[in-house]
Amino acid sequence: MKTRLNSLYRVVPVIPLLFLAIMAKGAEPVDDWTDVVRSSPYWVSQGVYENIITIRRWVLKESGYCSESERHILYDMRGQFLGYINDGDSRKETQKQLNATRARLASSGRADAWAKGSKGTTGYPFALACDQPHVDLDEARARYLGTIPANLVWGAWDDLSFASAESPQSLHNALLYVYNERLQQQRLNLPPELIRYLGGQVLIESGGRQRAHSTANARGILQLSPAALEDCRIKPTHYWHRLAQIDCALRLMDQNAQNLKPAFHERFGHLPPAKQNRLFTLLLVQAYHGGAARVKTLLEDEDLSKPAAYFASHHETYTAGDIAFGMIFHNLGRDRFGLASLYYVADVQLATEALCNSPKLKDTDFCD
Repeated sequence: MKTRLNSLYRVVPVIPLLFLAIMAKGAEPVDDWTDVVRSSPYWVSQGVYENIITIRRWVLKESGYCSESERHILYDMRGQFLGYINDGDSRKETQKQLNATRARLASSGRADAWAKGSKGTTGYPFALACDQPHVDLDEARARYLGTIPANLVWGAWDDLSFASAESPQSLHNALLYVYNERLQQQRLNLPPELIRYLGGQVLIESGGRQRAHSTANARGILQLSPAALEDCRIKPTHYWHRLAQIDCALRLMDQNAQNLKPAFHERFGHLPPAKQNRLFTLLLVQAYHGGAARVKTLLEDEDLSKPAAYFASHHETYTAGDIAFGMIFHNLGRDRFGLASLYYVADVQLATEALCNSPKLKDTDFCD
């Protein structure tokens, strides 16, 4: 039997957040983790995008503080790493260790506050398990770039005809082909960098596997639901068709873009063009995961749009990524917004970087 290490507690110095109402309780836990979220000033979102990218990189690459899989890492509202524990012999024991670590972080001043977590209840500081299902980025990238011959693509869909049985091409080339065809037909109006993020989504959604099938019944390389496939007028016999999947995903992205543009420009139309495009792209990735209607509430709803209003007025001190994540972070616990929403976008960012760091794509227009 594998011998498990004793619970190990590590912390790194962080700047404590001066939330006086909460800090007055000292090491006593707050009643609910959302109390921490609601009391957090918007400025804590400075740097949150890169911080979350860092901890998700540890998970996807099984590196850093996740080089040992049987661990949980803890982080704060800024996404800053605070410490880790080695998992206990059971979920109950792990949860007990997490709560004890949260209390110590708060009592030492390294965390602004703490809240008990339990089964089905989020605690604070937030905890992320290193041992969780995730895509093998190197293997997924190989499928996408056609390094593995069995993953090469050819075929026809609608008015599209790509490669041939004698000369099949990579999934990457198929993605570019469908995108450029629809662009020339003036059927798409998307930010220029969206196409490479869609490549990253292929890696995260399915690992590039044609027959990927989730427990929620999402299917194919872009994990489209039967309802989405039906909206794209794709018959069940073609649900797995890779050209059809790409075409449908682009169509859905374009629909989401048209639905979000008025509210987005009303809120962020004064930002510099490059920053606007970057922010809008990240929100479209978010909308693919959680729905355009929910992202729209972050821009328009009387309560949920308050973070967006603040970031719009003070955008000079925040990156586009910080704004995209801050809009969600300050609404955690509302309208089903959870940490998974941030993890998805972070993982897509990491997958996109993995593609653009490959020799085949590094110096191409795709990654400019």
